Amino acid sequence: MGDLLDRMEPLLAAMPAVKSPEGHVHFKNKLIWTVGILVLYFVLTNIPVFGLSPDSADLLAAYRALLAGASGSIVHLGIGPIVTASIVLQLLKGADILHIDTSDTRGQVMYMGLQKMLIMVMIVIEAAPNIIGGFMQPDAIIANQFFGGNLFAVSLLIFLQICIGGVLIFLMDEVVTKWGIGSGVGLFIIAGISQALVNGFISWASIQDQYPVGFFPRLVAIGLDGGNYLAYFGSDMLAFVTTIAIFLVIVYVESTRIEIPLAHAQIRGARARFPVKLIYASVLPMILVMVLLANIQMLGMFLSNVGITTLGTFSGSTPQDGIMYFLAPINGPADWMWWTTDLGHAPWEVLLRLGINITFMVVGGAVFALFWIKTAGLDSKDVARQIQMSGMSIPGYRRNPQVLEKYLDRYIPRVTIIGGVFIGLLSVVANLFGVIGSVSGTGLLLTVSITYRLYEEIASQQIMEMYPFMRTFFGKE
Repeated sequence: MGDLLDRMEPLLAAMPAVKSPEGHVHFKNKLIWTVGILVLYFVLTNIPVFGLSPDSADLLAAYRALLAGASGSIVHLGIGPIVTASIVLQLLKGADILHIDTSDTRGQVMYMGLQKMLIMVMIVIEAAPNIIGGFMQPDAIIANQFFGGNLFAVSLLIFLQICIGGVLIFLMDEVVTKWGIGSGVGLFIIAGISQALVNGFISWASIQDQYPVGFFPRLVAIGLDGGNYLAYFGSDMLAFVTTIAIFLVIVYVESTRIEIPLAHAQIRGARARFPVKLIYASVLPMILVMVLLANIQMLGMFLSNVGITTLGTFSGSTPQDGIMYFLAPINGPADWMWWTTDLGHAPWEVLLRLGINITFMVVGGAVFALFWIKTAGLDSKDVARQIQMSGMSIPGYRRNPQVLEKYLDRYIPRVTIIGGVFIGLLSVVANLFGVIGSVSGTGLLLTVSITYRLYEEIASQQIMEMYPFMRTFFGKE
């Protein structure tokens, strides 16, 4: 594969990219860029796709909050293509099929170029089923007014619009990564799920019954009406408790860490600690797991909609039977509590689906966590090299990268697996009981963890601004 990559090098180097800053970007400027991209994201989510029929269906309705896209908008695809491309790259790199040394400039350029090329390919691949499968339908009125009744021309226009939206999301993510704080993927997930959570807590709209869907308005309305709280509020209270519990658990776990002592080889008394958090790989690998599930369900829905029901049939975005039913994630009590409602499936089928879901989340969380630290430069070898370059070493050990790597191997791989398994189990528990705002438990878990880490990064950036010498000391410049 190396020869192929060498031949593709001119193409990879020519992929569109946001210019990197030439020097240090002040914290205030980073904040401005981040807020600006966030505002632009909300603007794009409110720009509807021109020519789209009101009868259109959402192929990924069940994953909408997690994918950070707005249904029927120009950013319909959300972060799906970015994350799917990351899955492909991590699988290739984790299986040692892709040999690119990202420690040098050439390797970094090739890796980033390959990632961007895969994102472009995934944008087309994920946009096409929406049109071909008949989910995003052309509006006959628009076709008659502007295209002489040519529905194919309108469909092509819809396809181009959502592809452009996918490219915009990709470029906005790169702007945040290079000029802002955190990553665009994390920022968009926080934005989408936070919006759904706010609606879930304070919305006054009535959808299923005469009472508002928002938790607090519903609580007040049922009380004033003298209604039966158990009949109208049971599942909402369970979701509320789960939401608070997930928030508290993630905040606690994010502060749980093993700290490896470091000392500077030349500056006497200069000491530091390298933290190995319980969730060392962060919760981003869980995004990869969920998007992989979403892509599997998208394939099943597409095939079902074009008349191929080998993998199962769907009612809307809900699988009814076949292998797709057993591979579908659990999104709340209504998906598995067969003794409270008729699920249309035997208890053994529900339990089998639950077992497959737990296995997929736990094993997937551990595997993608290992792949993630290897790809992101967080494994023992890369961390040892970074510590060596910073002039630090572990007291009592020779200042040698191999020694450092061997010492870090005691902690990093084990903690990574434990953290991946823990996050997988926590996601399953959160999904079993549901959360406020019709977002998945995994979505809430991701939002809380990403927000916590964003807070830590903001605090770190502020310290760097107060003490500029620390930027060079920690390799930030």
